[in-house]
Amino acid sequence: MKQQLESIQKQAMEKLAQASDLKELEELKVAYLGKKGELTQILKGMGTLSPQERPIIGQLANEIRGSLEEGILSAKNRLTRELRNERLKAEVIDVTMPGKMRPVGKKHPLTTVMDEMKDFFLGLGYEIAEGPEIELDYNSFEALNIPKNHPARDAQDTFYISENVVLRPHTSPVQIRHMMSNTPPIRIICPGRVYRSDTVDATHSPVFHQVEGLVVDKGVTMGDLVGTLQAFAKAIFGENSRIRLRPHHFPFTEPSAEVDVSCWGCDCSGCRICKGEGWVEILGAGMVHPNVLRECKIDPDIYSGFAFGVGVERITMGKYGIDDMRLLFENDVRFLKQF
Repeated sequence: MKQQLESIQKQAMEKLAQASDLKELEELKVAYLGKKGELTQILKGMGTLSPQERPIIGQLANEIRGSLEEGILSAKNRLTRELRNERLKAEVIDVTMPGKMRPVGKKHPLTTVMDEMKDFFLGLGYEIAEGPEIELDYNSFEALNIPKNHPARDAQDTFYISENVVLRPHTSPVQIRHMMSNTPPIRIICPGRVYRSDTVDATHSPVFHQVEGLVVDKGVTMGDLVGTLQAFAKAIFGENSRIRLRPHHFPFTEPSAEVDVSCWGCDCSGCRICKGEGWVEILGAGMVHPNVLRECKIDPDIYSGFAFGVGVERITMGKYGIDDMRLLFENDVRFLKQF
């Protein structure tokens, strides 16, 4: 039995030294040290030995088992190291090779114009106010002096989720929320998406963007509004831009006006952009109606304010000469690359 054990040790060590992969190594481990392995089978015959021989053979068997286990561990480390070196050699990177140029994204024209508008008003000391796009009917209409029977509340213009909940048709509810939770002086702009039940065409979309502004303080006048909008037009359309106000009616402002800017394409001489009129309408504005101030717990005898609302798509189309609003929403890379 001693000779058998020594023979198994010699044979096993030779095979371990020649093992070429981890799978072969695992098979050798099972063949010699497994439950049915050669060393295990010999040790099962120790019961036939005399009491004097058992300790000697037992000690020798344990030494051989330990030797085989060390040999297996050494072979495993060797094979793992060789495998890692082969992988590193195959995965070597030539850092001198030129890299692959990836296309770099750019700001969407809507985002560019929105950021320009934000920067202008932030520079004047305004704050940015935000609110939910799913809004209460009360904040969207009643608080803005638009009664239940007003045409603007017709479902043809507004997306109603329920009788009292709508997709906001303008960002004016943000102004209402801000006035109800803050005391004057207030100077905010409210940029964001709005929703109206419009048919998609070159100049209409059911989803578009607005930037509305609100100033409430003591002694605010229509002159302050005109000066602010004139500065805004110069910042967005150029230093030579001029504005004009035309009387209009909005339920939430009194007096109210629609604001035009001198055509950036012809400087009021008439062209395709302004359809020969020399002016392009860009926004609606006016002094905040006293009823709106009262609804927000602000005393109109002490405070006054002005508000305005700008359609970002209209400004963007005018600024970049885009003649179809749908181009702004189709995400055609060929179109976006121009900006």
